[in-house]
Amino acid sequence: MVKKIKLDPIGTQTAIKTNDNLLSGLLKNDLNIAKECGGRGMCSTCHIYVKEGMESLSPMNRREKRTLGVVTTCRMNSRLACQARVIGEGVTVELPAGMYLSQIDDVEELIGRRAQQNILHPISGKVLVEENKLITRSMISQLKDTQGQVSKYLAQTDEIV
Repeated sequence: MVKKIKLDPIGTQTAIKTNDNLLSGLLKNDLNIAKECGGRGMCSTCHIYVKEGMESLSPMNRREKRTLGVVTTCRMNSRLACQARVIGEGVTVELPAGMYLSQIDDVEELIGRRAQQNILHPISGKVLVEENKLITRSMISQLKDTQGQVSKYLAQTDEIV
């Protein structure tokens, strides 16, 4: 059976099979969302806000609670789209504003430009560079260091899982 979910702020609806995760519906609609950890609930790149219908989603598991515990933009209505399974109707989701660092192919080319949107940390969701801020060479070296740390973290979690 199929359930409809609403995607804000774009105001569209999409169909998701019952018991499929929200991530499948978001990816199907080409939304600005990533799955850095491969959908294992270990990063924040699929972090979303549930505006309506929290009761129509599966309960949070320990891994999701632990991951959301480090997400700096976490709210009471936060979920990881890869872990939240749709079990009922009436779900409306909203994506956090910004772009994850892992979605940028070449950080070097950002030097001297203004950030088009917030650049977010892939694990914590922390804003690394604020929207409209000028991106300097020192920011780029910090972003590269962050990319390296994230890669190490995800490689370690691959060994654990």
